[in-house]
Amino acid sequence: MSCVENMLMRCDKRKNNELRPITVRRHFTEVLPGSVFISAGKTVVLCSACIADELPKWMPKDSTKGWLTAEYRMLPGSTSPRTPRSDRPDGRSTEIQRLIGRSLRAVIDLNKLGPRTVFIDCDVLQADGGTRTLSITGAYIALVDAVRTLQLPKMPITDAVAAVSVGIVNGIPVLDLPYCEDSAAQVDMNLVMTGSGKFVEIQGTGEDAAFSEEELAQLLKLGKQGIKKLLQIQKNALHNGEEKRYAM
Repeated sequence: MSCVENMLMRCDKRKNNELRPITVRRHFTEVLPGSVFISAGKTVVLCSACIADELPKWMPKDSTKGWLTAEYRMLPGSTSPRTPRSDRPDGRSTEIQRLIGRSLRAVIDLNKLGPRTVFIDCDVLQADGGTRTLSITGAYIALVDAVRTLQLPKMPITDAVAAVSVGIVNGIPVLDLPYCEDSAAQVDMNLVMTGSGKFVEIQGTGEDAAFSEEELAQLLKLGKQGIKKLLQIQKNALHNGEEKRYAM
């Protein structure tokens, strides 16, 4: 029986293969070239992108190649109880911001970018599961908007990239887990994929149970379906204007 046919009564009443409703608002702030407010259900992230004509200190001063780096933070009011404010990221935030950076560097030609640094900031305004995957999906839109302002001879962005969570809850594979499912999942997985269908990263963990090759295949299939929808949302958002809500 397929994961869609074997239905789980989800806490938000979605089908197993449905994304949460997504809202995208571009140019959320006026001071940065890339600024995207994005929500998936109750999870809300502000993704920003800015570009500086400088390189990290560890790169050669005469380099003609650019760089992209990312930061990720949970704002104090994003969770209950309150998340303590900190000047330095904790271990989880460090791991997530490295994931965001890797994901976006997979779809940008740093040679075509030139000797510049792209700074990506993902600030979680409200957390209800899937903050890292939503950050990647939103940050890509902010990145495109920021790079467009450079008006370079050749567009350095080579492909789209999006991410989504999948998992096994009560023995059933489901897409795009909110916290109520993520906290109870036997298997938790995050997928990052490009528009051309290539994997950037697969993070999968058996939380309190091992999973089979068949279950892995089901999760990958479910995740690919979700990312295909997210890629279309990104395309529509970049084409259709500043704010759009997508009921999935």
